Amino acid sequence: MKRLMTPDEYCQQKAASSGSSFYYSFLFLPPNRRRAITALYAFCREVDDVVDECSDPQLAASKLVWWRQELDRLYAGQPQHPVTQALQRVLPEFSLPQEQLLEIIDGMEMDLQQTRYLDFKALSLYCYRVASVVGLLAAEIFGYTDRQTQKYAHDLGMAFQLTNIIRDVGEDARRGRVYLPIDELKRFDVPVADILNSRYSDNFRKLMEFQIERAEHYYVQAMAQLPPIDRKTQRPGLVMAAIYRTLLDEIKRDGCQVLSQRTSLTPLRKLWIAWRTWIKG
Repeated sequence: MKRLMTPDEYCQQKAASSGSSFYYSFLFLPPNRRRAITALYAFCREVDDVVDECSDPQLAASKLVWWRQELDRLYAGQPQHPVTQALQRVLPEFSLPQEQLLEIIDGMEMDLQQTRYLDFKALSLYCYRVASVVGLLAAEIFGYTDRQTQKYAHDLGMAFQLTNIIRDVGEDARRGRVYLPIDELKRFDVPVADILNSRYSDNFRKLMEFQIERAEHYYVQAMAQLPPIDRKTQRPGLVMAAIYRTLLDEIKRDGCQVLSQRTSLTPLRKLWIAWRTWIKG
């Protein structure tokens, strides 16, 4: 008879199977922190998959309502899902406010309600909910002593999400979504139809170089705000930043061909960057 996976094993499989760069930043953590961040990441994957894999928006909305209710059950001590059961084990040790987990769901709901963003201010709210909040929760798990580290975590989350948006322009367009702000498309004279139909142009390349420059600004700003006293505990974020900044460099070197291809780094290269960054501390 096949043995059922434990909640921790379920989360581990969810994290590893995603192939995400985040997985590589967890590898060198102590077991208790690795268990907690893996559970948090698995939660993010679950609610993200609801939006990405469910073709019926009403059904997806219903599933997100279920996850809101499941968070109520988690904080009442009665979780039903393996991910929330794993989170329940780590709550006594790490401060993971329910309001912040709910904000992540708020971000996923934005994907059901809109497929365009008029300007960067509107996009920033989305990035905050789906990424900066995750950064703040992750910083709690990794540990910090200086509250300034929260500003670092916020900006690093922004940088990560902007990188995701840059990498996934073509993939998102095939789902009918355009995250690049509409006012910036107009400024660079790139019609939305060009993105939806994968039409590459010099103007598009300039638009994407502008997006990369802004993402880089957030990485630089985040690093400037990380207090030296917390640098060691926050190394997973530094690992992730090193991997993602390398990815940005690759995209730029390829001429920003993100409409027709999804630039990625090999698992071996990610592991090498992760190890090198961790050792440097």
